[in-house]
Amino acid sequence: MSNNRADTARVEGRIGPQDHAESWHRLGSEEFDVVVIGGGVTGAGAALDAATRGLKVALVEARDLAAGTSSRSSKLFHGGLRYLEKLEFSLVREALHERELMLTRLAPHLVKPVSFLYPLTRRVWERPYTAAGLLLYDTMGGARSVPGQKHLTRAGAQRMVPALKRDAMVGGIRYYDAQADDARHTMTVARTASRYGAVVRTSTQVVEFLHDADRIAGVRVRDAEDGSETEVRAQAVINATGVWTDELQRLSGGRGRFRVRASKGVHIVVPRDRIVAETGMILRTEKSVLFVVPWDNHWIIGTTDTDWNLDLAHPSATRADIDYVLEHVNSVLATPLTQDDIEGVYAGLRPLLAGESDESSKLSREHAVARVAPGLVAIAGGKYTTYRVMAADAVDAVAGDVSGRIASSITDRVPLLGADGYHALVNQADQLASEYGLHPYRIRHLLDRYGAMTPDVLALADERPELLKAVPEAAEYLQVEVVYAVSHEGALHLEDVLTRRTRISIEYPHRGVDSAEPVARLMAEQLGWDEQRIAHEVEVYQARVEAERDSQIQPDDQAADERRAAAPEVRREISEPVS
Repeated sequence: MSNNRADTARVEGRIGPQDHAESWHRLGSEEFDVVVIGGGVTGAGAALDAATRGLKVALVEARDLAAGTSSRSSKLFHGGLRYLEKLEFSLVREALHERELMLTRLAPHLVKPVSFLYPLTRRVWERPYTAAGLLLYDTMGGARSVPGQKHLTRAGAQRMVPALKRDAMVGGIRYYDAQADDARHTMTVARTASRYGAVVRTSTQVVEFLHDADRIAGVRVRDAEDGSETEVRAQAVINATGVWTDELQRLSGGRGRFRVRASKGVHIVVPRDRIVAETGMILRTEKSVLFVVPWDNHWIIGTTDTDWNLDLAHPSATRADIDYVLEHVNSVLATPLTQDDIEGVYAGLRPLLAGESDESSKLSREHAVARVAPGLVAIAGGKYTTYRVMAADAVDAVAGDVSGRIASSITDRVPLLGADGYHALVNQADQLASEYGLHPYRIRHLLDRYGAMTPDVLALADERPELLKAVPEAAEYLQVEVVYAVSHEGALHLEDVLTRRTRISIEYPHRGVDSAEPVARLMAEQLGWDEQRIAHEVEVYQARVEAERDSQIQPDDQAADERRAAAPEVRREISEPVS
């Protein structure tokens, strides 16, 4: 890579195809202060934290950025209202502080306020009880940059959410939290780490830990695309692999200080017009809570909370999971949702710290950091909203293994890529729309995905105006976004674009199948694919969707897992355990 190209890549935080090739060389030829394993939000956050402290950092991920838990959440940045009932005040206060940072300073282009109606179903005691909790929530920081709670009569709540049955509530309280596209946010954190010097490489699986006497001295990695291997030397390693923490711990040869349990959460996606409402909703269930989250032209409804002991890479939703979500949301809707209303389904695994209780929904969402061996730190637990705090704690924990004194964390003052200049571009949206011949709503949609990087995305169409047309059968996205996903955002496979760089796989009834070939052809121009490779990518993606659909009509986890396992891995050299 030429110096000019290297400088440009770093300034842009670009992780495109040529950067991917160069980073392999760097992994094998340079020595790092810290290697972070795992490209979820915690690993990406740890890489950013370490890089901005002046450390030399490498981040390796076996599959794709946010390929696991970090693309399959409820898409919320929230304080965790229900944790107040568990008296976990410090966790709620911490989460609300992080939410505020994201909304105002670190990622205002990605994290947005969202309102929820809490329907009251009991007279006399429930309103003051819930109001007291929400007052505490607001006082802890929940009402800094969003409105505080608002009390509604039954008629007022009905006007706000006409879709509710009249007898489903006696009144309601509206409050605010925040939401984000989790996969896009995680990818942006990783790109920001790259911007500050971290080597970020996906399709890079840890297969062995390197030892120097009694300490961990780095990792051996395998390229999940071609099977080649190299050694990555480092003074310290951070295991941020979420539900794979125990597997990586065994691979290191050490004994873990804590265990991680995987809890499956299933969400469904339905069209916005199926639920007539001006706000989201939060509903109590016998086990936990159910969120109805507004998501552009859709609603995301979930989640379930059950133990999962099968394939960690591809958790499967069952018919029972989907029926559970439908049953609970339909209990309050005047017009029930049906299976035919469902556009998308996704299942994710929460990495919960193993506790004494057998019920995953009762396990704490606190995180834990442990120095499990000289040169090796593991972090697990926690919740998406507090990823930055978790990352800082993990980097603090490797301080004793890294030569020299390391600076304190500063990521509370480091805006993510696209944040600086975002507000100015929002004010200029009409001019930008006129310049590119697009409707202003298109520009605003792009601004909420790329922030101040939006002109860089659009610039890819300067010589090819046809790229400003919508993706076939996925009208919410422009073709130029597919090109940018490859050239700047590290997408290497069709599923990376359809599932994570965009959310086509869950936002359209065809689950991305009808867009697969045209998207693959756009990617081919960037990645040098021939006709055979295009056909292979489309075939593997179609097999994935077919396997997921098949799993979603099975009665239990075992049957669903067997159906999902029928789909081939697109990264052919992946093996177990994976990071």
